[in-house]
Amino acid sequence: ARINYEHPDSLETCLLADHLRQLIAGQPIEVPQYDFSTHRRLEATLHLEPAPVIIVDGILVLAERELRELCEIRAYVETDPDVRFIRRLLRDTRERDRTVESVIAQYGETVRPMHLEFVEPSKRHAHVIIPFGAENSVAIEMLAAQLNERVRRAPAAG
Repeated sequence: ARINYEHPDSLETCLLADHLRQLIAGQPIEVPQYDFSTHRRLEATLHLEPAPVIIVDGILVLAERELRELCEIRAYVETDPDVRFIRRLLRDTRERDRTVESVIAQYGETVRPMHLEFVEPSKRHAHVIIPFGAENSVAIEMLAAQLNERVRRAPAAG
């Protein structure tokens, strides 16, 4: 619980990169599962099959060169800081059994500083920056069109 999970060093970037390479090569992977209430990895994994399009979602993906180099399309979704905080507060209190006070303390001590140090600057590595988050239907439709085109061009499975 004392680890700064907002810092890139807390992530298993090498494992994620290896898994991405396996998926790109058409091989299935076993994705580790994590229990956020105990701060521990579970024994159970999630079996994931390769697909024509692989979407990697994470606030620190673009901060890691090894991951960026594996992505054909890199999108950065800008969201208002107040919205980010409210989403985290609701998620952590509802799904992770955290107190409001602990979420506020973590936000001030690690979340905001790490966002400013790593997440925000990483948008310079994006091919497209989507302002206004999910409310930006034009940008979302453009990204969806690119993804659909890649699915259309992908060789048939089997």
